[in-house]
Amino acid sequence: MNLLPSEKKRETLVKSEDSTDERFGKRPGERPIKEYIEKGVINLDKPAGPTSHEVTSWVIKILGLEKAGHSGTLDPNVTGLLPVMLGDATKAVDALLTAGKEYVCLMKLHSKVPEKEIKQVFREFTGPIFQKPSIKSAVKRETRIRNIYYLEFLEMDGENILFLVGCEAGTYIRKLCHDMGLYMGTGAHMQELRRTKSGPFREDGTMVTLFDVKDAYIEWEENKNEEFLRKVIYPMEFALSHLPRIVIRDNAVDAICHGASLAAPGVLTVESNIEKGDAVAIFTLKGEAISFGVAQMKSLDILKAATGIVTSTERVFLEPGTYPKGWKAKA
Repeated sequence: MNLLPSEKKRETLVKSEDSTDERFGKRPGERPIKEYIEKGVINLDKPAGPTSHEVTSWVIKILGLEKAGHSGTLDPNVTGLLPVMLGDATKAVDALLTAGKEYVCLMKLHSKVPEKEIKQVFREFTGPIFQKPSIKSAVKRETRIRNIYYLEFLEMDGENILFLVGCEAGTYIRKLCHDMGLYMGTGAHMQELRRTKSGPFREDGTMVTLFDVKDAYIEWEENKNEEFLRKVIYPMEFALSHLPRIVIRDNAVDAICHGASLAAPGVLTVESNIEKGDAVAIFTLKGEAISFGVAQMKSLDILKAATGIVTSTERVFLEPGTYPKGWKAKA
């Protein structure tokens, strides 16, 4: 089974135990519907034709929002998974931009190559590769290293090759096809592309179309039935589930909401795979996303630490005052 780095099994390590006060905060699935929408994310199936920006604008109009944002732009003719963060959940866009991606690609060779040779080329292009973005790309054209986590041959029909690729964010599949064609000496180009994974998002039963979103919103607006809207929209916490998680005490939450770094005494549980410098997500005992930041210690050091800064705070999601103040300002 092919796995992106974020899909590898993670173990939760318990540092200490505590209980939560039910008077404060809300479990993500229990938010009132308007708040649920404003802190929601849609696993959208982008059609061919419109740009990612256009699709996001349509979501804004359908749901009557002031803002929404997508993570990982798809070219107009590329289809598939486009995570769309709604309202306040747009703060989580940055946490998804660096997540690994998976695509199914149809590549056209410019002359026929034996299947055995193609599979060998796929092995050569698995791992770190050098890649220079194409002229049409939106980033500066500098040679970069990108990781290809897996490159799987699916089927072949003459000069048409269907393959699956899992890769680091920022990898250009069009350029990958071009470079493999050069390596084979035949030339090649990308014919069709569909994204099937992005961080925690999958091409499975959670994907919805714009029509699904519209139908669910009308059902709520006209009949006050929230059921379908809650099925097409997921809590923003889902968009952070690919990051290693740290759960903290209720009395440490408000300090983080004000931008403070997380100190060791506030930690309750930590996942086992954290290394210093990793991006991590901070959660309440109720499962609310508080913030994401950068780990200042690895998991085992966090478990042992009685003092010291565990993570920096790069982006805050939870509003100050949601939980009672458990800290004192310096005089």
